[in-house]
Amino acid sequence: MSQSVNIQDQYLNQLRKERIPSTLFLTNGFQLRGVIKAFDNFTVLLETEGKQQLIFKHAISTFAPSKNVTLDKE
Repeated sequence: MSQSVNIQDQYLNQLRKERIPSTLFLTNGFQLRGVIKAFDNFTVLLETEGKQQLIFKHAISTFAPSKNVTLDKE
């Protein structure tokens, strides 16, 4: 049986591995810019100018990377 592809995890992992600077748009309108250092099912760890912020995924509406992300085809 084939395992389903989790696009969210693939996408975030590429952003993390390639250290692509990204803008995170929050549901309250705020924008956060930085590099994704880690993520799990509920949170994203974002680093900006040497400082880290742990953001809950339910507060994020959009990820906007500074360049296109290529996902591996599985």
